Amino acid sequence: MKNLKQLYFIAFLTLLSFNLTKKANAHCEIPCGIYEDTLRIELIKEHITTIEKSMKMIIKLSNEEPLNYNQIVRWVNNKEDHANKLQEIVSQYFLHQRIIPVEPDKKEMYEKYIKHLSLLHELLVYSMKAKQTTDLQYIEKLNLTINAFEESYFHKHE
Repeated sequence: MKNLKQLYFIAFLTLLSFNLTKKANAHCEIPCGIYEDTLRIELIKEHITTIEKSMKMIIKLSNEEPLNYNQIVRWVNNKEDHANKLQEIVSQYFLHQRIIPVEPDKKEMYEKYIKHLSLLHELLVYSMKAKQTTDLQYIEKLNLTINAFEESYFHKHE
């Protein structure tokens, strides 16, 4: 009987440990060679749209009487979540895996590299600002920046 209880206890702890481990949500860093750059751009745009909707709902709900704190908190959490997901794509996918360092002596490639780094950094900063406020100017800045990055990233020389 004592052995059976110990077995159940060990099984319980094992199952519990599987449940407590955090899953890796990012693509891989193996490298596996499977890249969907256009998909990642579209996901970033979708996150921006969701952040915008969340901001608008927070503003709307904050002006209603009586205040519905539950719904306001849900929209704030949604805004935070999508800003974090945007930041994860920018960092984990583009900065870690797709934007490859270039030596400064390769002038044209180096300029493009610096431009990509700058645009991606702007996306990170504007998404951080979007978490801190409901100021829709950051949505406009996010949209302009992702469009500029997309244009630069996919630009092919004739």
